[in-house]
Amino acid sequence: MKFVVYAYSRLKMAAGDNNGRLPCLSFSGPGPLGNSQPSNSVFSMPASNGGAVGAAGGVQGTARRPNPQLGPGGADGSGVSSGAPQTAQNPLQPPAASGAASAAAGAMASPASNMISGAASNASPATASSATPAAASVLVYREPVYNWQATKSTVKERFVLAVGSAVFDAMFNGGMATTSTEIELPDVEPAAFLALLKFLYSDEVQIGPETVMTTLYTAKKYAVPALEAHCVEFLKKNLRADNAFMLLTQARLFDEPQLASLCLENIDKNTGDALAAEGFTDIDLDTLVAVLERDTLGVREVRLFGAAVRWAEAEARRQQLQPTPENMRKVLGKSLTLIRFPLMTIEEFAAGPAQSNILTDREVVSLFLHFTVNPKPRVDFIDRPRCCLRGKECSITRFGQVESRWGYSGTSDRIRFSVNRRIFVVGFGLYGSIHGPTDYQVNIQIIHTDSNTVLGQNDTGFSCDGSANTFRVMFKEPVEILPNVNYTACATLKGPDSHYGTKGMRKVTHESSSTGTKTCFTFCYAAGNNNGTSVEDGQIPEVIFYT
Repeated sequence: MKFVVYAYSRLKMAAGDNNGRLPCLSFSGPGPLGNSQPSNSVFSMPASNGGAVGAAGGVQGTARRPNPQLGPGGADGSGVSSGAPQTAQNPLQPPAASGAASAAAGAMASPASNMISGAASNASPATASSATPAAASVLVYREPVYNWQATKSTVKERFVLAVGSAVFDAMFNGGMATTSTEIELPDVEPAAFLALLKFLYSDEVQIGPETVMTTLYTAKKYAVPALEAHCVEFLKKNLRADNAFMLLTQARLFDEPQLASLCLENIDKNTGDALAAEGFTDIDLDTLVAVLERDTLGVREVRLFGAAVRWAEAEARRQQLQPTPENMRKVLGKSLTLIRFPLMTIEEFAAGPAQSNILTDREVVSLFLHFTVNPKPRVDFIDRPRCCLRGKECSITRFGQVESRWGYSGTSDRIRFSVNRRIFVVGFGLYGSIHGPTDYQVNIQIIHTDSNTVLGQNDTGFSCDGSANTFRVMFKEPVEILPNVNYTACATLKGPDSHYGTKGMRKVTHESSSTGTKTCFTFCYAAGNNNGTSVEDGQIPEVIFYT
């Protein structure tokens, strides 16, 4: 693995050993893993040009080396040196001044470290320096060595200790200098790569808010799906409205569809808070488009437009453009057409988008015409209402038969109703013309009966094909209907005579095919001007809702 090569190359440079031998370094402090440095056995080495024998006391002088290494006479690593001493000076060890000094050093050693077998004890320095001595065997005492690995019985335990060591810190945090010609470090954050190694060798997961994204990137780069799953699970547990857009961008970048779906659901539920979060303006255009395409955002269009303007200002600066209306329109691109301006009230549109200079004059005029005249001109923006509710759309029909000729004179068709459980009404189904394809102008409302408060309404229009089918007319926003409360459904149509319903039912029950949940509607006569609509006959045949 690369980090092994990296560590070896650093030690080799530090020792100055270019002969291919494993270098030996003298550490005066604790070892890289926190253990004390071992005092290993010493070997007989030449003091200067041929090795000196101590004159006083007849003891061969020895030069200590801190780590075990092959003796100068051969490949035996047992601590016994044999054969003629080499004449080359050890490059890692300064030469001794004289044989006497070498002998003095030998005399200071412990008795155990100076046990000599089969060597001449009275040879003079001159003899030792001028003649090649006979082969000798030297028995050297090994002092006890602390072995940190001996206390760790498993690979996991040893690796966990190693990852936390100074050696690993130096390798991945710049403690040991390197050059690009010697080693190529991983193209990931050091902390993330260490987390990956620790997971691979110990199954331990170390991720946090600051490292989870880089760790996820590393897990994907090196194809470690188990660590990737841990990262995604961490993100799911920490998903909130204020970071949903940021995590959505990352989920799309890393191709995590499950995480992206959870982010979108969170945005649907908390659209206002998510749009107000600081990270919203940092998303990319594709993410903005993906959000604005959704039918389930729970916020009015005027707020979506305001959020889009804030994003466009930030994006223009990122592209080193001045945040002028022209440049903001340019960076918004396709996303501008996804804002549903027709769903705004005329007051909201006039106070905001119409004065922003982001829309063209033609677009502003066509939208004002859409708000005020019938038949409504075609506009380049979606007029389909968003519904902040998930689940399957439901509907009930209160008539058993359809008849012809129901007239309109400006009076509202009205019917009272209540339900047994909480629902959200999103629109009505209305009958159309008996004279073939026709356009109608219509105002629909839901009124709280007791307080006469309008809870939801929409001035719009619809086209029919002359059939006896119903035609959908939707509210701009879902209207919450509470159980056992009286409400009045109103529809004021302008157009030719239409079909109408007969054989009406006072109670209509809808049963969910998936859960078996029953929603029961109870209809009652709405006193006053109602254009003749009642429980038995009239308009407003269909209620469209979510549970």
